[in-house]
Amino acid sequence: MVLRRVVVTGLGALTPIGNNIEDYWNGLINGVSGAAPITYFDASKFKTQFACELKNFNAEDFLDRKEARKMDRYAQYAMVSSDEAVLDAGFNFEKLDKDRVGVIWGSGIGGLETFQIEMLNFAAGDGTPKFNPFFIPKMISDIAGGHISIKYGFRGPNFTTVSACASSTNAIIDAFNYIRLGHADAMITGGSEAAVTIAGMGGFNAMHALSTRNDDPKTASRPMDKDRDGFILGEGAGALVLEEYEHAVARGAKIYCEIGGGGMSADAYHITAPHPEGLGAKNVMLNCLRDAGLQATDVDGVNMHGTSTPLGDMAESKAILHVFGEHAYTMNLNSTKSMTGHLLGAAGAIETISSILSLKHGIVPPTINHFTDDENIDSKLNFTFNKAQKREMNVVMSNTFGFGGHNACVLVKKLEI
Repeated sequence: MVLRRVVVTGLGALTPIGNNIEDYWNGLINGVSGAAPITYFDASKFKTQFACELKNFNAEDFLDRKEARKMDRYAQYAMVSSDEAVLDAGFNFEKLDKDRVGVIWGSGIGGLETFQIEMLNFAAGDGTPKFNPFFIPKMISDIAGGHISIKYGFRGPNFTTVSACASSTNAIIDAFNYIRLGHADAMITGGSEAAVTIAGMGGFNAMHALSTRNDDPKTASRPMDKDRDGFILGEGAGALVLEEYEHAVARGAKIYCEIGGGGMSADAYHITAPHPEGLGAKNVMLNCLRDAGLQATDVDGVNMHGTSTPLGDMAESKAILHVFGEHAYTMNLNSTKSMTGHLLGAAGAIETISSILSLKHGIVPPTINHFTDDENIDSKLNFTFNKAQKREMNVVMSNTFGFGGHNACVLVKKLEI
């Protein structure tokens, strides 16, 4: 069968360095760090006392107060970012066939704060079960996509992908496939996460995954730096409107780029550590190139998973050299997690958006906080350290890897008519 072409016609972002697309992009190209001391709870006894929280965000500025109270923060973030993306897409709802528009969302954890609150309240009581009637529908990981479809009346395919930190990239790939296979004309996709909580910080601290650089949070996320000591937990959401090319053209839509392909793989190695030689990362990029029908030499840049963990950055760098060979030295590599922190299940969405904006503006956001080269990482690779670089970008790949060995990669390219 002939696969249909898929383009991006709408974007929305809610991040620690900007609460909309414009502010997010300005934060990226100016190398802004979103890290700061935690304000959501008293973290003074935690090993890590900082995170990349949203700034100046009030859900009731965007959502009806009653409705907002029925949602966990992760669902609120999903609604705000998807609203921006849908508005950006400029649909004529009177002409839109809503049976052919769906929602595929990603979240690695879902309503963690809601679960935490209900359990702490129960533990503080006398054993009598007194639970909020919205406890379950606020907590479950699929409810964000449900809220989006209910608001707009989108009756097409609707589900949530859960693959830890690869969740929203898997969601984008699924949405891409549903459109190109003819099951939908447009999809709202992306992901959201709100794990900056007592349970989230405590859990990641217990497994020694987070940086503990409490004396200098803004420089704590140091992808590819010799002294990196773990990632910074972030929160927020990213949303994309994907649309079949002819459908978008027929309604005169603004088109950002084309989705070229998607790749998936598994490390099949360890529940949290990456394969030391980056085997799964290598396979996922090769699978993505194969799906897109492109050669390694066609790629101008890779938005790396680049979490700032000792093992992860090294394995991914090895994988890039395996896949791209000598061409790797001509590419721009970057890790925007150096600025946003790690948004877990939402990381793939905001990083795909960063890749799309790089195509549009011809600028590669930097990997900030680089101070010392790591002798285990090839210093000849261009990681776009510390300052954005201007470059004509035609093809960009975005990597995301999740606990459990889940790997996903999406490729975006400039539209060729």
